[in-house]
Amino acid sequence: MPELPEVETVMRGLSAVLTGQVIARAETRRAGLRWPFPDNLAERLQGNRVEGFRRRGKYMLMRLSSGQSMLIHLGMSGRMVARMAEAAPGEALVLDATEGVLAGGGVGAAGDAPAGHGANGQAVPQAGGGGDSEDSTGMAEAGGLARGGAGGLPADPAGDAAAGGSLGPQGRASDARGSTGEKHEHLILETGDGWRVGFCDPRRFGVVDLVPTEAEDRHRLLAGMGPEPLEDDFTPAVLSAALRGRNTPIKAALLDQKVVAGLGNIYVAEALFRAGISPERLAATVVGARAKRLVPAIKAVLLDSIEAGGSSLRDYVRADGEVGFFQDRFGVYDREGVACPACPGPPKCSGVARIVQAGRSTFFCPRTQR
Repeated sequence: MPELPEVETVMRGLSAVLTGQVIARAETRRAGLRWPFPDNLAERLQGNRVEGFRRRGKYMLMRLSSGQSMLIHLGMSGRMVARMAEAAPGEALVLDATEGVLAGGGVGAAGDAPAGHGANGQAVPQAGGGGDSEDSTGMAEAGGLARGGAGGLPADPAGDAAAGGSLGPQGRASDARGSTGEKHEHLILETGDGWRVGFCDPRRFGVVDLVPTEAEDRHRLLAGMGPEPLEDDFTPAVLSAALRGRNTPIKAALLDQKVVAGLGNIYVAEALFRAGISPERLAATVVGARAKRLVPAIKAVLLDSIEAGGSSLRDYVRADGEVGFFQDRFGVYDREGVACPACPGPPKCSGVARIVQAGRSTFFCPRTQR
């Protein structure tokens, strides 16, 4: 399941492609995903200009000239695939937060427009990231899909090749299906300037809905969400107030989207490590001085991940052609038994510990986190 930095990366890619464009044609190829699509979704999208994007937690909101916003959640396996309508097979921008792949072109973490990719259909550099944590809707964690063969993109659970096929030269996606679309493509948007964007979701746990833009925060999936961790109004005082009186472990409290929006398993573990706070400590005790350490740690770990293009436990190629993710900077996550950056390692300490909290793996340093 993508976490906040991965969703932010995908949203920036979509924004670079779609903002300012008019949706000339829309098509739905099934009745819905996790829930049914809104009635007459395609007709209600067509003719709209895309005014911009907003992220709320792990949800993306595409704002339209009609005064409505299309709410998007990528679910367990969702990806957005963008290409020029007349582009050759393989010239596709795969915006994939769940498997850690942005193949065949992409947008850097700073959100720059795709270099050299405009109406002429030229290919773009690649960048991106992925994640694996669960969000508050209760969707299950994405389960270990791996890239196949010599650079192939992930296969879906049914054994079909996932969107994008295999990686060819310069990491571009080879797509034997050509311009007919990607596998499991359930929603398609085509712009007047020739972009074609498809929402591919093999497991169909994604979400698409329409909501009046002025009522975005009252949508049933967004109402009650806590503050955005990267906004200025997320302060130690705000976090302290949300945690006061909570007798649950701090890790569980931070995963509660009503406390703070968009945090997932990986980034909570890393933020608690940076702040020197044990994931087992009661949330009610993480107020005052500890909250003053934790809030900047949360902000820093998210910003670092966005800069790195997100995190993934799978292969990924950056815009400069080098393999790398935010996972290269993990202090504790998925590092059981390894010395954390603050420890000397065996025999003075036994390295990063792993425990299970609420059915999820928790990684921390018993020596430095109290």
